Amino acid sequence: MILSASRRTDIPAFYGEWMERRLREGVVQIPAPYRPHTVKELHFTPENIDCIVFWTKNILPFLPRLDTIRQMGYHFYIQHTLTAYDCRIEPGLPDKTGILEGIRRAGATFGPDAIVWRYDPIFFDADHTPEWHAEQFASICRKLQGYVCRCVISFLDPYPGRTGNFPEPQQFQMDQTAKLLGQIAASLQIGLFTCAEVGDYSRFGIRKGGCIDPVLVQKAAGSSLLLQKDTGQRPACSCVKSLDIGMYGSCPHRCGYCYASGSRSLSRMVHNPTSLRLLGELHPEDKITIEEASSCRISEQYSLF
Repeated sequence: MILSASRRTDIPAFYGEWMERRLREGVVQIPAPYRPHTVKELHFTPENIDCIVFWTKNILPFLPRLDTIRQMGYHFYIQHTLTAYDCRIEPGLPDKTGILEGIRRAGATFGPDAIVWRYDPIFFDADHTPEWHAEQFASICRKLQGYVCRCVISFLDPYPGRTGNFPEPQQFQMDQTAKLLGQIAASLQIGLFTCAEVGDYSRFGIRKGGCIDPVLVQKAAGSSLLLQKDTGQRPACSCVKSLDIGMYGSCPHRCGYCYASGSRSLSRMVHNPTSLRLLGELHPEDKITIEEASSCRISEQYSLF
């Protein structure tokens, strides 16, 4: 089984103690996003969790726990978003210099294969043009060269509930940006991939990729896995099946473009690091289903993706 921690919130930045406790105790409760009293309780061990994918915009608070998690026997890689947007767009983020240093430290400690840099979502307005993105992207690329295994880009998609008002990207803007970013990444030997993009940008040296990527997952796990496409994601998504343990509306970063926050904001005051679930406790109306994790490891066959 692959754990996703998390598409729905930034667990490494804000909920590290809770995450470490869940991994140490081998149990976590996951309320369904739109049916909060329908709860899955997952029981697991390091042997049947093949890989954990951590998603974050600030790995620094979590860095001291990663070595402990590795010593427990868990395999993982990190998807780390870093853009050049300022506090008007990403109001809850600390100084980007420290965030960048955190990525470099993680890459130096666990190796570039454990770190995926995400430059996304890309949106356009009068201030954020293709040329602006190219300049900022090149600057970050030079600082992360040798510390990350690849970079993932995506263009902003319309979602309800966003706090920011962003125009939908036009095809000429996406093409121009993809061309510029592809040239920069190639010059610095950083592999560039898209995330859930319908468009084909291979002519710019950009390949289609997945966040829960079969190649990266198997590399982290150190073995071949029988993996299935995640049919619960958007049609253009290339992710393999995973179980997300986060909860929407629980991220204090408050990024204006984020699909996981918006009007579904929950209070971190109901977070208890010792609770089995990220926010809240057992409720009388809860209907809990217990599931035992199962490894995807195979001996001779290699997953075809």
